[in-house]
Amino acid sequence: MTQDPQRTVRIGAGAGYSGDRIEPAAELAEHGQLDYLIFECLAERTIAIGQQARLADPSKGYDPLLAERMHAVLKTCAAQGIRIITNMGAANPLAAAQRVREIARELGLSGLKVAAVAGDDVLEAVQQGQWRIEDNGQPVASLGSRLISANAYLGIAPIVEALQAGAQVIITGRVADPALVLAPLVHEFGWAADDWDKLGQGTLIGHLLECAGQVTGGYFADPGKKDVAGLARLGFPIGEVKADGSAVITKVAGSGGQVTACTCKEQLLYEIHDPSAYFTPDVIADFSQVRIEEVGPDRVAVTGGRGRARPQTLKTTLGYRDSFIGEGQISYAGPGAQARAQLAGEIVRERLALTGVQTEELRVDLIGINAIAGEQMSAHAPEPQEVRLRVTGRTASMKEAVRIGNEVETLYTNGPAGGGGATKSAREVIAVLSLLLPRTLVHPSVFIEEA
Repeated sequence: MTQDPQRTVRIGAGAGYSGDRIEPAAELAEHGQLDYLIFECLAERTIAIGQQARLADPSKGYDPLLAERMHAVLKTCAAQGIRIITNMGAANPLAAAQRVREIARELGLSGLKVAAVAGDDVLEAVQQGQWRIEDNGQPVASLGSRLISANAYLGIAPIVEALQAGAQVIITGRVADPALVLAPLVHEFGWAADDWDKLGQGTLIGHLLECAGQVTGGYFADPGKKDVAGLARLGFPIGEVKADGSAVITKVAGSGGQVTACTCKEQLLYEIHDPSAYFTPDVIADFSQVRIEEVGPDRVAVTGGRGRARPQTLKTTLGYRDSFIGEGQISYAGPGAQARAQLAGEIVRERLALTGVQTEELRVDLIGINAIAGEQMSAHAPEPQEVRLRVTGRTASMKEAVRIGNEVETLYTNGPAGGGGATKSAREVIAVLSLLLPRTLVHPSVFIEEA
């Protein structure tokens, strides 16, 4: 396919995680002059939690902010011809797509083509095979009835299929994060499925955009060392990409934050174990020769991504019921705050032993003293004027977990003087493990309906 070398595709990143801000996405839709707006909202554990929600209610399991995000951008995107691609389908992309069609009708957007990408749910294939867990070498069968989900990371193929069919909104479940950006580039520029260097460069662009505000200075900021202006109105990034894969990372003019060589370099290394071998479903990307250059205010050119043949297995995330966590917190202030908080923690630890609360793991932290840095780094710190005690335990039952927070709460009248602001909680832990599944066992499918 012959392409105009000067043609540019503009892709905006509207979210970097499930609970991200919504206003920057609306700003991108209204002022970003975009061709595509993506929302990357799935963490490892998110989809397992979604599967749990779907088990309780078959109409649920997609991102809880899906409706709010679509209300914020759908009408603008439809008016401006911006196509939306998102993994907010989580554990239930079909239901998510149906909800988007309902919102489109509410907004008067008749004829909007909404696609759902399914096929990442591979629980049946995993249960039928003799697979071993990558993390610990144990058979998947060792999880027994605690296993609730298995989702393979899909690549770009079903998204490209949906784009070629004219879908204006594409809702996926578990796909590789960079695929949300790589797919429209392959669709727009006709890159071959085995043009590994182009796919590697497109994956690089996707990786830079996928966490939204991180590359525009959000996670980069460090007062006095790396100052960033306007964080309260942080703008989310835009990738301007040409047919050869060369790209400029930028943002909406006048929005908060910044795009610099340093913000891009930090995001480049984010979650990358080996920069020369970043495994994705579509390509093993090589970022070791990447060149990053500031070419103007809030404009950074990114080139040099390469790649080699895609792996024959797909990473698959297993979600399982692991345990329960109970927690209680209480604060102490004024002279002797640290000593009183420490005594309070000792009381709770002893109470849990006396009352027979069984914990697989128990943490007694003094927030502001040792909760993050540990005892050794905190030994010579000055005496604080306020300390918050946090007691957290992992248990085999919800009943046991609840008792941990209850014991902390009883410190109001049964512990050291001056405790206040007690809170308590208990929750089930949905944990994740991984295995590598042959891609021949994974069968994506695309469903498109008009609103």
